[in-house]
Amino acid sequence: MAKSEHFKFDGGATTYILTAILGWCITFMTFGLAYPWALCMFHKWRSEHTLINGKRLRFTGGGFSLLGLWIKWWLLTIVTFGIYIFWVIPSLNKWVVEHTDFENDSE
Repeated sequence: MAKSEHFKFDGGATTYILTAILGWCITFMTFGLAYPWALCMFHKWRSEHTLINGKRLRFTGGGFSLLGLWIKWWLLTIVTFGIYIFWVIPSLNKWVVEHTDFENDSE
């Protein structure tokens, strides 16, 4: 299969490992409460290393803006005995996409 000419990724193992360790540490030390910040760190790292048609992506989401949704999603997941997780995953992906833009985009 041919390699895409429109999509590029220039991330490396070192920065990924450091981001993952930091994310894991803040999640572990806060008993999972800071997971939204860890998730945002990962998406920021991924976006900063992704180019589409030569334009770099930028992740604009923050952990604080995700925290309320995260708590609501987990409460609904607990109340529904895990069934709501099937709605959490698409909702989380939607939130990530809605908070991703092109770098230097004026709008």
